[in-house]
Parts: sequence; structure tokens; C-alpha cells
Amino acid sequence: MPAQHDIAAETELWDTFAASAFKDDAEPSFCWTQYAGHGPGPDLLGNPRSVLEIGCGTGRALAYLAQRGIAARGVDLSPIMVKKTTTKWADTGAEFVCSEVLEYLSEHEEAYDAIYSIFGAAWFTDPGRLFPLVRRRLRPGGVFVFSQPPAIPGAYGPQGMYKGGFAGRAMFTYRYSYRAPVWERLLTRAGFATADAEVLDAPHPGHIGTLLVRAVAP
Repeated sequence: MPAQHDIAAETELWDTFAASAFKDDAEPSFCWTQYAGHGPGPDLLGNPRSVLEIGCGTGRALAYLAQRGIAARGVDLSPIMVKKTTTKWADTGAEFVCSEVLEYLSEHEEAYDAIYSIFGAAWFTDPGRLFPLVRRRLRPGGVFVFSQPPAIPGAYGPQGMYKGGFAGRAMFTYRYSYRAPVWERLLTRAGFATADAEVLDAPHPGHIGTLLVRAVAP
């Protein structure tokens, strides 16, 4: 049975996250993994003129791309985060929109050269619903790239996640975990011409790696 997302409750969760995650002294940066200076860079996006980040969080990656002349737009569920990023990165030209990602992709007709997610909406949205919408919003030959932690062995599909530990008010959401070949099948079934998924090793042995997935539209 599909996970039942409560968007109002999840908005509150991400507003709470925004209060702790956003740093006023942050600088633009782009990194696919959870380890600074580790892994590939934005070249996985190709040479896009326009990008959309889904679940853009603190906006650092969008600001980085916008400073390099790319038309950069981000969508995030948290009104607090979007307000903070709009103020913080106003001089870069990056644009931030407050919306639920499935609604945004369904209702807006803009097409992009690349759509991406860094530990963002691709991790927290049902891929059966998300991937076909992403495909529709990509120009021919456009790329979709996302990163997130790899699945814990034996724990696949939607996984419940509480905010801030196991005490206090119960705020939770669902994130989605699959083995790399399953991600590839989900993407090709959604209409992508090619899909490649791999788990990058962490810079230190025994530490958590990073799932990195790249798909190309026909």
C-alpha cells in the first residue's frame, strides 16, 4: 500500500528543519555527497542553460549554479526555508518557489535542461508518481540526477522517519529506499532513455556511502 503523505504535517516538519539547517554565513557550494569536497561535481548535469532543483533546502547548490550564468530555480515545501533562501541568495539570480513538488511539476509547463535533487525531494517522494512528472519537464536529452543515502540492506520501499529523535511532538515523513538496479528500472519505466545508479564509497572505510543516480530523457 502506498505511503500516505500528510503535506500539511510535512510542511511543519520541514519548517522546523529550516530553523536549524539554514546558516546565515553559508557560501554557495555544490556537492552531491554528504562529505565536503568528495565525489563528482555539477558536471553530471551536462552543460545546462536551465535547471530545477526539487527540494532545494538551503539553496547553496542553486546559488552556485546561478553565479555561473545558469537559469536556476528551486522548489521547496517549507515557506520558512524559501523565505530565507530568497533573501540570502537574491544577488545570485537564483529563484525559489514554495510548493509541493508533485503539484509544481503537474501544474507548471516550463521545461528544463536538467532537474536534480541533493538529499531532497527525490528521497522523500513516491518515485512512481515523481519520475514521470520529471520526465515531462525535461527537454529532449535533458538529465535527471539525484543523490541520497543508499538503502539499508533488506529495508526497501517507503521508510518512515521521525523528526528530531524519538521524543517530543510526533512529526514524520516518508523517504524511499531501493537497491541501485531497482532505481534504474523505475526510471526507464517512467520513460527515460537511460538510467545509471551506483553507490559511491565514503571517503573513510566503513562510513555511509552515497547513492548517485543519473537518467537521460529521450
